[in-house]
Amino acid sequence: MQKIIITGWAWFIGSNFLNLFVVQNPEIHFINLDVLSYAGKLSNIDATVSNASNYTFVQADIRDMDTLRAVYQQYQPTDCIHFAAESHVDNSIKDPSIFLETNVLGTNNLLVLHKEFWLNRFHYISTDEVYGELPLDNPAIKFTEATPLSPSSPYSVSKAGGDMLTQAFSRTFGIDTVTSRCSNNYGPLQDNEKLIPHFINKLIHGEKVPLYGDGANIRDRLHVHDHCHAIWTIFHNAQNGGIYNVGGNNELSNKEITHILLDSFGFWDEMVEFVADRLGHDRRYAIDGSKLEQDLWRKPQISFDLGIKDTIQWYKDTLALAE
Repeated sequence: MQKIIITGWAWFIGSNFLNLFVVQNPEIHFINLDVLSYAGKLSNIDATVSNASNYTFVQADIRDMDTLRAVYQQYQPTDCIHFAAESHVDNSIKDPSIFLETNVLGTNNLLVLHKEFWLNRFHYISTDEVYGELPLDNPAIKFTEATPLSPSSPYSVSKAGGDMLTQAFSRTFGIDTVTSRCSNNYGPLQDNEKLIPHFINKLIHGEKVPLYGDGANIRDRLHVHDHCHAIWTIFHNAQNGGIYNVGGNNELSNKEITHILLDSFGFWDEMVEFVADRLGHDRRYAIDGSKLEQDLWRKPQISFDLGIKDTIQWYKDTLALAE
C-alpha cells in the first residue's frame, strides 16, 4: 500500500489537498503530520476525511528529528509531499529565525529521513517568491523554471533554501524528487493573515481594509483547488528532478483585488486605508506555466471571477455558522 506523509496538512493548501483526494483514493494511506500552530486547524479537514480508514493524523514538529524518526519507523511511509512551512512574509520580517528553522532545517530533517528510509518520491511545495521580483513596466516578462533564484524576504530566502536542499539531495544522494513553485493561492480555508481573507473579514464587519503602499504590487492569483490538482498531477507524473511552475493566469494588483472585494460588498473607496508599505515589498510576480501544460497537460480550470465569488461566499457562510 502506498503511504504518503503529508506535512503541514492542517494549513490552507494542505487541508484543501486532503479534502480533495483522501476519500477518492482509498488505496493510498495518507499519514498527515502537522504541529498545529496558529494557522493549523483540525476543523479544516472534512469529517468524511477525518473518519476515513486511509487517514491518520500525527501531531509533530518537523524540527523535532527524534519524533519524526519515530513516526517514520512506526508508519513506514513510501513517499512524502512536503507542504509544511512558515509562510507569512510580514511574520518573517518580525522574526526570521522561526522561518529558517522550519523551512530550511525542517526540510533538511525530512530529506535526511527520506534518504535513511529510502522512500520513493519527495515532492517539495515551493513558491514563486524564490525568484524575487519582476518589473512593473514589462508585463511580457514572467518567471520560468530557468529563472535564477533571487529571494527578497526572510520568508522567500527560507523557501529557496528548502527548494535548493531538495535539488541537492536529489543530485547528491539519488533521491527521487519533484518541486512545484506556485503563485499566490486564494480560496476556502485560508488564514485571516493573508490579504484576501483578511479584507473579506474586515468588509463583512464593515471595517476599513489596510492597503499597503500605493496598492500597485501585482500577484498572479491561483485558486487553491487548481493548485492541488496540479500537485497531484506533478507528484504522480513528473520525471525525477522535475521542477514546475504553477500559476493561475490572473495577474492583478492589490488595488485591483481590493476594488473587486469592495464592489462585491457594495462599498466605495472610503473603506480603503492606505498604510505604510511592507519592508522590501516585491512589486510584481508572474508565472509562466507553459511547461506544466506542455509536459503534463495541466492548466488552471477556475476563472478568477468565479473563484473569488465562491471564496467570498465561503467566508460569509463560515462566519454565519460561527455566529
